Amino acid sequence: MTRLSVNINKIATLRNARGGNIPNVIKAAIDSQRFGAEGITVHPRPDERHIRYQDVRDIKPIITTEFNIEGYPSESFIELVLNVIPHQVTLVPDPPEALTSNTGWDTIKNKNFLSKVISLFQEHGIRTSIFVNADPEMVKHAADTGTNRIELYTEPYASGFPVNPEKAIEPFVRAAEAAQQVGLGLNAGHDLNLDNLNYFARNIPNLQETSIGHALISDALYFGLENTIQMYLRQLRF
Repeated sequence: MTRLSVNINKIATLRNARGGNIPNVIKAAIDSQRFGAEGITVHPRPDERHIRYQDVRDIKPIITTEFNIEGYPSESFIELVLNVIPHQVTLVPDPPEALTSNTGWDTIKNKNFLSKVISLFQEHGIRTSIFVNADPEMVKHAADTGTNRIELYTEPYASGFPVNPEKAIEPFVRAAEAAQQVGLGLNAGHDLNLDNLNYFARNIPNLQETSIGHALISDALYFGLENTIQMYLRQLRF
């Protein structure tokens, strides 16, 4: 069964646009769990334009499911993760100025760097995942870093889905099969939504977790957070 981790970054974006503490990020995390989310994901960036480092520290004590921290492994990010000790850390190759994640790691060029960071996190009992494109070669080299899982970057799938779902899913099936061959756990995320999530989950073998933020929080503006989380969970239950 594929778990749903709700990324609450956009809640923080809305809060930061006005200042103050409305909407309340901590309450959003608590409510998301109460409404059925099987994990909470945050992605703090150096400029703290959405989730702030202090948010991450404040959220950890109230997590009753799984806490996943995403980010580029800068010195400050590594320090934060080791201070908080989440259940999972997902490493992404975003430079500080990136608007959003837009590609996966080159696991050949960055193998030594990733290996060192992953080893450090695992010494502290933190499960690791690294963001990769749907490329079997990148997946296989990801295994050499010692990571526990990979997270497939699914924007290309989401873009191609409305035109040709079968063609859009093909490279992701091959990448998932490669992950299985080298013993890696499998997560996925980026631009998954109510239209394309079910098809993806049905066709990707051994998919353990999806992390969804922008689409889910946007849908919640219309349907309400509780109802929206249940709608997404139903896409993963078949």
